[in-house]
Amino acid sequence: MGLSVIVPAFNEERTICKVLCDLIKLEHDFPLEIIVINDGSTDKTSEIVLDPRHLFNIRFVDNQINQGKGKVVRQGIEMARYSHTLIFDADLEYFAHDIPGMFKPISAGMTDVVFGSRIRGNYTSQPSFFFSIGRSLLTLYINLLFNSTITDLHTCLKLIPTNILQTAEFTENGFGLDTEITCLLLRNGIHPFEIPITYIGRTAANGKKIGISDGFVCVKIATAKRFSKKLPLFKGN
Repeated sequence: MGLSVIVPAFNEERTICKVLCDLIKLEHDFPLEIIVINDGSTDKTSEIVLDPRHLFNIRFVDNQINQGKGKVVRQGIEMARYSHTLIFDADLEYFAHDIPGMFKPISAGMTDVVFGSRIRGNYTSQPSFFFSIGRSLLTLYINLLFNSTITDLHTCLKLIPTNILQTAEFTENGFGLDTEITCLLLRNGIHPFEIPITYIGRTAANGKKIGISDGFVCVKIATAKRFSKKLPLFKGN
């Protein structure tokens, strides 16, 4: 049992060094690998990752062309070698120190899927009222569709068995992959175990890349997955 952490990065020269250092120095009692995938950055993201201090501890893929977050995350999923996988954004909205706590319920045999909830978080800062409301409405919609009780649909910190991710029939290559992952889990009767995490949201001025249009994409994806007649949704089922 171990953890593969996928770090997709696109133009994150201001934060990527801190993220990698925090992950590399993380205290944990389980095997861990770090997979960093540069998504065609036009700044110094690649140069920073290629620093020998970082490469000694990570697996790095340097894509020269931007493919979209979902595409590179799927690329990282294919590379994962340990029993569970976690996606960890390179923008410092989330904190590496929450990872060991997320792994504890899995080590204890309580669950196989853990979501880090910003809603139940002890230390959180939301970027705006409208962002917070929009996120809550989307989560409510998913709960109505799937008769679920999750509190944070779009938390980045989703700790999921690697075999599920590697056999899932994903179709999304953009930000919609995050929605697709949750909907496939819920459609297959897998309800995440949620624990509080730390979160400091950033604004569009600080590099936030998700907008209102992504919310409509989320609704479209969720509706399609809920009413799809194609079963099973995992190749391994």
